[in-house]
Amino acid sequence: MKDFAGKTAIVTGAASGIGLGLARTFARAGMSLVLSDIHRERLDEAVRNMRSLGAKAMAVPGDVSQRADVQKIADAALEEFGAIHVACNNAGVTLHGKRIWEVTPEEWDWITGVNLHGVMHGIQIFLPLIQNHGGEGHMVNTASIAGFQVAPHRRSGAYAATKMAVVALTESLWNDLRETPVGVSVLAPAAVRTRIYQSNESRPYRYGGPYETASLNPLQKELESGLDPDTVGERVLRAIQDRELYIFTHMQTKEWLLARHKRIIDAFDACEAWIAENPEERTAAQVGGPFTGNNR
Repeated sequence: MKDFAGKTAIVTGAASGIGLGLARTFARAGMSLVLSDIHRERLDEAVRNMRSLGAKAMAVPGDVSQRADVQKIADAALEEFGAIHVACNNAGVTLHGKRIWEVTPEEWDWITGVNLHGVMHGIQIFLPLIQNHGGEGHMVNTASIAGFQVAPHRRSGAYAATKMAVVALTESLWNDLRETPVGVSVLAPAAVRTRIYQSNESRPYRYGGPYETASLNPLQKELESGLDPDTVGERVLRAIQDRELYIFTHMQTKEWLLARHKRIIDAFDACEAWIAENPEERTAAQVGGPFTGNNR
């Protein structure tokens, strides 16, 4: 997708952080905006910001973990603008500082509801709107660098699990769309100046409601020196133009992924040693199997 002027974009989680950076970038590119977020006051301020940039913009408050709310966003977008060209499934929350077995069922419902089901709802509801007009379009699903590697000391396994699932969903969608005019990307940033570590403020009551933390999460402090959200928006705009599948924003994360993939590749040494113990039986069982050859 090369031409943005006069087109329409939906952005969820648009009241702050990366979502607001995406929206501002799209506004400067001449797009109309449908912005959604769970925070109504911040969302209204974001819409005023878009209009100050000369863009047409509307606010549709909603909780992406609720399919009906995502449908409401889609319906409002169609009624106001008639066609959708870009959809960013960006809304997300985090949960850090807990070992996996300490995460409660309520917390699992919350983080998977927003981070995973929110993206699934967006794919199922927004994508047909992009496809319906028959022209070029694009979908961006916000994951995280945590979708590609688990930080060893942050105890962020629940968050990483949802973001890895978003990566897999997006890769699958890319396979399905690769011969069509609609592109898809997964955004995997590292530190960006967002409110992600203050997610506790916005947990809906059906998941237990907002909760207090003992003190400001020290990880939130780290984000103060993170990448500007508008810079992330510019990176995403370029990736949409070039139909990039993976959108990385921080070069230092390359070393993290190289180290992880080395551990994975090295693990095949153990597999090779196991086969060598009984090569006839264990090699024969693999010949002609469903994963041999180029069955990808």
